Amino acid sequence: MNTATFHETTAVAAAVAQTVAGIGGACGTNGAIGAGQELLLIPLSRLRPSARNVRKSGSTSIPELAASIARVGLLQNLTVVLSPDGERYEVVAGRRRLAALKLLVKRRKLAKDHDVPCLLVPDAAARTVSLTENVQREAMHPADQFEAFAALVAEGRPIEDIAADFGVTPLVVQRRLKLANVSPRLLADYRADTVSLDQLMALAVTDDHAAQEAAFYESPQWQRSPDALRDHLTRDEIDVSRDPVARFVGLDAYEQAGGAVRRDLFADEQNGVFLADAALLDALARDKLAATADEVRAEGWGWVDVAVRATYADLHRFQRVRATRREPRKAEAKRIAKLEAEQSKLQDRLDDEDEALSDKEAQALQDAMDAIGTELDAIERTLLDYPAGSVPLAGVVVTLDAAGAIMQHRGLLREEDAKALRARQAQGEPAAQGADEDGGANQAEDEPQTLTISEKLARRLSAHRTAALQAEVARHPQVALVAVVHRLAQRVVLEGYQGSPLNVSADPQDRLEQHAPDVAEAPAAVGMRKVREAWAERLPQDSDALFAALRAMPQSELLSLLALCVGFTVSAITSREGERPAALLAQAVGLDMGQWWTPTAAGYFEHVSKAKALEAVQAFAPAEVNRLGKLKKAQIAAEAERLATGSGWLPAMFRTADAGADAAAPADAAGDEAAPEYEGGAETGSEEQEAAEAA
Repeated sequence: MNTATFHETTAVAAAVAQTVAGIGGACGTNGAIGAGQELLLIPLSRLRPSARNVRKSGSTSIPELAASIARVGLLQNLTVVLSPDGERYEVVAGRRRLAALKLLVKRRKLAKDHDVPCLLVPDAAARTVSLTENVQREAMHPADQFEAFAALVAEGRPIEDIAADFGVTPLVVQRRLKLANVSPRLLADYRADTVSLDQLMALAVTDDHAAQEAAFYESPQWQRSPDALRDHLTRDEIDVSRDPVARFVGLDAYEQAGGAVRRDLFADEQNGVFLADAALLDALARDKLAATADEVRAEGWGWVDVAVRATYADLHRFQRVRATRREPRKAEAKRIAKLEAEQSKLQDRLDDEDEALSDKEAQALQDAMDAIGTELDAIERTLLDYPAGSVPLAGVVVTLDAAGAIMQHRGLLREEDAKALRARQAQGEPAAQGADEDGGANQAEDEPQTLTISEKLARRLSAHRTAALQAEVARHPQVALVAVVHRLAQRVVLEGYQGSPLNVSADPQDRLEQHAPDVAEAPAAVGMRKVREAWAERLPQDSDALFAALRAMPQSELLSLLALCVGFTVSAITSREGERPAALLAQAVGLDMGQWWTPTAAGYFEHVSKAKALEAVQAFAPAEVNRLGKLKKAQIAAEAERLATGSGWLPAMFRTADAGADAAAPADAAGDEAAPEYEGGAETGSEEQEAAEAA
């Protein structure tokens, strides 16, 4: 242990005493050690903190200081006064050093009665001495520290030894050396406070001084944030934390294949890794996707392509075979119900404020919910049937989604294949080989696995959607009249029993609070309530008088009242995220949930899994995903609410379905040909079918 021995400290004390005597005789009280001051060796057990130490905060990094003292000894004495009991000494300056010495005793690296060099000062000067030591000093500039670390390494000192001397990790030393290696011009500006430490750390991502200076000095002031500087210097490289292909391949596999890697020493474990060989990364991803592509080919599709970075524009050039959803069989329905019940229970536990869950327990519940959601999605995809004869003509693009998960775009039609399918259907050809009664290969997955929300949250969101839809119907008398006539004609004239979003028995659907406690304060609900109250004050309570008042009312006012009444009968509650009740009614009134609902922590982010919340943040603030990923769920929810403000982001349940997705055939199709069952775009889903059923 590299500490001062008793004999060494005794020799130091003797030398100091001689110096004190000499200076005191020549200079009186103005010497290095003034009148009444004495340098002593005091056993550690007789030292205790003083209440008169003016420094009340800053007792940090005690373990690091203790490690340094253990390596190189106590380099600065403590300042003490004699306790009132005459047996102990109170430390008025040097509290951190005292705490570090006590820690070494606790760790059995120092004896309890170890002699500590102390300067004894008069009791009356205790506060003055304490204040002087803390005020009359100048901290070392960090740049000096960086260069001093570099000088130690230049002298041949190993990084591990330097780290041990200062009680820090080797990584801390490596970071200091990295900063010492920044361009001298930038270091000079850092000393002059025109470059911040965060900017310096960002620039240290490269050792190229010319590149560092160009990134900083050639960028406008508003593009000199640490993130902007780091992005500028790594613009030709792939950020592992952001790139889905990198997440899919994995850093280990990339490095084993010989790929070059740049690591940012100042980033955390999840960030700061950049890949230089994009071609190698994509090749590894294609190789890894090959097995999935082979499995898909075995289903009988006409073609299967692997496109590692397929964009929306790439996929939109295809037309798509539209799959229909069959009803679940008894066993499937039972399994779906069981999974949804389990998911609801897990969500209730997460939402229960009275249940104290640790972060580990909460994460386990979220992971379990995500697993259930994945299984539900898998079951849902097995319920899809493709039209007869379409599978051998259509194809699949195997790619990756934004999270790096495998994504299979199925049922894609090239232009010539779409024409061939129309011709077959027009001729009434039987099902092509491989499409059996139950759909066979046609029941293949059509959409990627996605994170889902709980039934409880689905009902909550649909309650807000219902309130907004009620308000919009009330604002559109013509649509309200159409909806009423549609419902009556369906039931009376056509004797049909198809579903409708209207409850013509005039039961107002105004108890939405049971699904969404906060819906009563939603703008749509507040507005509807005020309009109803205004009409209630105007209309007579007596039935005969009401009839007479309505007969005398102008048609425009009568239609307005009709719209209000029809609006209150609208019900669009659902417990499934993928369902869109009353889709055609919403389309008719131009429902835009962005005008009626705002994403908040209490209304959405607190009720979804951590992964689902981060998926949303990826859409409106992708640069913040990595930072939020390190936070607790409650913190993520609060930050997501703040970041979503003004973004216009809406959850999937609120997004407007593409009204044109049901386009039957391209413009060059023969006018009298039967329209094939496909859609003109790769990103459409089953929402249009659901809308048709809802109508």
